[in-house]
Amino acid sequence: MTDETPHPHIAHLCRYPVKGLSAESLHTVTLIPGEGLPEDRRFALAHAGTRFDAANPEWLPKRSFLMLMKNERLALLESRYDAATTTLEIWRGGKRVALGALATPVGRAVIEDFFAAFMRAEALGKPKLVEAPSHMFSDAREKVVSLINLATVADLERVIGRPVDPLRFRGNVYLEGLPAWAEFDWVGRDIVIGEAKLRIVRRIPRCAATDVDPSSGARDMNIPRTLMTAFGHVDLGLYAEVTAGGTITIGDGVHLP
Repeated sequence: MTDETPHPHIAHLCRYPVKGLSAESLHTVTLIPGEGLPEDRRFALAHAGTRFDAANPEWLPKRSFLMLMKNERLALLESRYDAATTTLEIWRGGKRVALGALATPVGRAVIEDFFAAFMRAEALGKPKLVEAPSHMFSDAREKVVSLINLATVADLERVIGRPVDPLRFRGNVYLEGLPAWAEFDWVGRDIVIGEAKLRIVRRIPRCAATDVDPSSGARDMNIPRTLMTAFGHVDLGLYAEVTAGGTITIGDGVHLP
């Protein structure tokens, strides 16, 4: 007799090298204790009036940067990032519209000029591409990994009555084989994924960024309102801190020790 009980496992892995821009799919990644995914939210496009000291970086709220909650036009763009060269390509409608090496002043200026023109008045002045060693431009103050249960997204689709792209939730680790909403029982517990161990710190409250279709840039849903009306909260997904490092790969199982 075979065990046909589904087992939670990694279906997709993603990171977002530039805060607010498109996802980069991964097959495998090595996690480091106390850090997020390597290169995840390494860069951000700060508003001209944002004060950020790269020598002494501090966490800033997402309104300090270009982001989907306020700037849905960002979803019209596809970004491609090469970590080895820090080269960022920006594509729109199948055509490359900007290219710059983010480790160089000239490359950063090219990207900043593009976003100043593309965002127009929404940019609140010329954006500044910012980074700092070991800093992560996460919505959370901690360096975290975000987990999304695809069955929970499917249950939200059931309520809405139309497809919901999981990329609306900008997760790092997308899980299959887990009942809808069962992940909320993991808060405060340790989990093992592949060779790594993570501690689930809290649920993720959702904002208007999830209202934006990541493929079209259209603000076509009200996800927080739907969550509140149907489920009595605005949460979807989990934040986790890496407590023991190791490699995780698509297909790896998820276990509660």
